[in-house]
Amino acid sequence: MTQGKVVEYIDEGRFVSAICLQDKGGRLHLLTPSNREVNLSPKRTILISEPTLDVSLPRDDLLERLKQIEETRVRLKEQIDVEGLWELVRDEDETFDHAYLAQLVFGERVTGNHSSAVIRALFENHLYFKMRNGQFLPNSQEKVEQMVRQASEEAANAERLRQWSQWLKEIQEGRRVDDPPFRSDIVHLLIQLALYGKEAPEFKSGRELLSNVGISDIQQARALLIKLGEWEEDENHDLLRSGLEVSFTEDQLAASASLTLHDVDLTGREDLRDLPVLTIDGPLTRDFDDAVSLERVGDELRLGVHIADVASVIRTNSILDMAAAERASSQYLPRRQIPMFPEGLSSDILSLRQGCDRNAISLLARFDRSGALLDYRFAPTVIRVRERLMYEDVNQAMEQDVLLKEMHRLSQRLRQNRMDQGALSLSLPEVEVRFDGNNALFLELVEQETPSRSIIAELMILYNWLAARFCMENQIPILFRSQSGPSEKLPLDEKGYLYYVFQQRRKLSPLSIQTDPAPHAGLGVDAYIHATSPIRRYLDLVNQRQIHHYLFQNGTVYDDKRLEEIRIAAEPTLKKLGLIKRNRLRYWVLKYLSLNRGKKLKALVLDELKTKYRVVLTDFLMMVDLRRKNGVILRQGQEISVRVTKADPWEDILTLEYMEES
Repeated sequence: MTQGKVVEYIDEGRFVSAICLQDKGGRLHLLTPSNREVNLSPKRTILISEPTLDVSLPRDDLLERLKQIEETRVRLKEQIDVEGLWELVRDEDETFDHAYLAQLVFGERVTGNHSSAVIRALFENHLYFKMRNGQFLPNSQEKVEQMVRQASEEAANAERLRQWSQWLKEIQEGRRVDDPPFRSDIVHLLIQLALYGKEAPEFKSGRELLSNVGISDIQQARALLIKLGEWEEDENHDLLRSGLEVSFTEDQLAASASLTLHDVDLTGREDLRDLPVLTIDGPLTRDFDDAVSLERVGDELRLGVHIADVASVIRTNSILDMAAAERASSQYLPRRQIPMFPEGLSSDILSLRQGCDRNAISLLARFDRSGALLDYRFAPTVIRVRERLMYEDVNQAMEQDVLLKEMHRLSQRLRQNRMDQGALSLSLPEVEVRFDGNNALFLELVEQETPSRSIIAELMILYNWLAARFCMENQIPILFRSQSGPSEKLPLDEKGYLYYVFQQRRKLSPLSIQTDPAPHAGLGVDAYIHATSPIRRYLDLVNQRQIHHYLFQNGTVYDDKRLEEIRIAAEPTLKKLGLIKRNRLRYWVLKYLSLNRGKKLKALVLDELKTKYRVVLTDFLMMVDLRRKNGVILRQGQEISVRVTKADPWEDILTLEYMEES
């Protein structure tokens, strides 16, 4: 019978001694030291032992006796050397019951108090023994050493967390404190939380750290990084997550510095420094890949499209070539430019700078006065840019400058030729992010169909088209770009040009890069490559390198297999860069809208869906979902007004509300 005996069990991680008032078979009715009566399953008991008490005694007497038993057992427990006991039995590969272990500690005459003391000691110090089915198994020497190391690490981690939490709390409260030696570790942890959230490798530690500081939202890690001066307010998360290189190593910079300018060597090159060569670019352009020239000779127009001969400077498989291959392309982001080559190269030695002699691979083409192509050739040249013009300069000077006017007329003829071959005109303005002198953000739609931009666009298309044909005719392995025709050609109707462009773009076939030539339906040409931006795009440099070597040595650097390997290696990085650029533009648009919440905006309805409409904000050319409003029916192509009810660039949230026309 269990009635009257002392029953021990574990409740919330601690030992409880109780007197069994009644044994109900499947349940034990117990009295605890706190004068509570509880029911307990016999399976939960750790020890049922003497003495047997008279449960009919007054309650206070039972509680006093229980208190004395508890004190005795705690005193005996404190006399036990658990490590010494373990050393006695650790080499015996068997389990031991509490009675045997109590005898080893206290001698032959042991009571329930002695057994309880052993059980308590081994439970509290679980380093040396583990309990299995009421028996105790000594841990191995290796296991004990492992647990000691783990306990030491946990203690160190707990102390580290305490120190980190204290420092961050002081930062959070605005108290000035010196940077501790562990500052970089905290910053690393906060960056992981801000970038990856619950997917962060050390999420548990990071969440505990913030919790100790009184922060429940892990997204506040970003605010802490800004407060610590580690991040800017508009830090580019996508760029940080990408793992892409944004700086150059000392070795790469040293290699760049060693490529100093030398006297012009005309060996194998045509001297075209007397041509009226000019560049046309935007005001922020720092690396000049391309320049153009046009002359009238009798009844002919002689066009020159001159591309910086980067291949003559950057050697194959050099440290700078490998760095460019890894980057795949320069990145032009609002407030930040990340060049493919160190700046001393990209904006100086490699660039077609005004007044400087530079090597180029030039397309020299002859046209009749009507704009029909008579013949063309590619040549290695030396040029000198006479004028650096901005797009706006050219637009304003067009009427007064005969050659600029002639260049525009030629570009229009080239464009019409492409349109006649089925090219699609789907150009839209580009959204540019700008900041004024007070660092205030504003957005601007920059028209791409101006005369100056049309000139450069058409002449670059011409260069790339004829370069593709040149490579085909001379069997030069090259990376062609192609595009099949659209799945459907839509009409331009009363819904307007913007609606047409967004809908037609959905019907376009994907672009393809391969070593076999194929038509580029979107541009209306029978073959096409990219070779006009070797400072900014690695695949352009690869193509230029093929043409360069053919012109000088009648040979090439790469075969088809190697070109395919280069393409495959560059493709994932190019996709990352494209995503970063799109997301960054979206970030700034959302930030602008968050600063102008409630402002009336123009939108165009693109699609009608079950619970919403898809619209494009016409001032930002960004597609957004708009929830249906009861009683309001919109139609595709309809121009409407909306306002922003919520915009969060960090969370990529934008909510619009339809506005009734007054």
